Amino acid sequence: MKFFFVRDHLRKYRYFSSETLSQIKVKSSRWKEIWELAKKKLMLMPQRVLRQEQAFGRVLKLEGKKIQVFHSGRLDEKRIKIKFYFFLQKQRTKHIFLLTGETLLLPISGLAAFLPGPNVFFGYLALLMITHWQAFKGINRLLKKEHEFISSSVFKDWEQALEYKKDEIYSQILEKIEKKYKLNDIHKVLWK
Repeated sequence: MKFFFVRDHLRKYRYFSSETLSQIKVKSSRWKEIWELAKKKLMLMPQRVLRQEQAFGRVLKLEGKKIQVFHSGRLDEKRIKIKFYFFLQKQRTKHIFLLTGETLLLPISGLAAFLPGPNVFFGYLALLMITHWQAFKGINRLLKKEHEFISSSVFKDWEQALEYKKDEIYSQILEKIEKKYKLNDIHKVLWK
């Protein structure tokens, strides 16, 4: 599995993996309808956000001590390590706040059980909490692991095109990135 740390069209760093976006698996027969509706709602989140959350969660499955992270190579080794460390710290803090807010909303969402029909709000919130919790644990593990930063010329081309606002070549570069790293729908992560 490959991990990437690259700027998107808004010049914000994105972290994602080579794994495609996947459905959340929940084993529950009792509330199957609620979970299925909630999963559909969760999959409507922007792919750049959902893929980042899943990439953080996938770190939990890795056994090795060193994680390879591909980047543009526009920053030297020391600066990219610092950027990545602060990015992870920011994401960790964000997830603490998200989980706190979701925990406070969970009892309120339970009140919707009195309404007719399935309580999709509760199911969606529960799945969102599971996703954020797995990402939070992955971020913590990622902070403890050693990182090997590997520069990539196609990501360098992408970031240079962004810097010089060369809109006409964005799609060409994204196609090169998709082919080189076998990434599906990369435009949904790095571009609108």
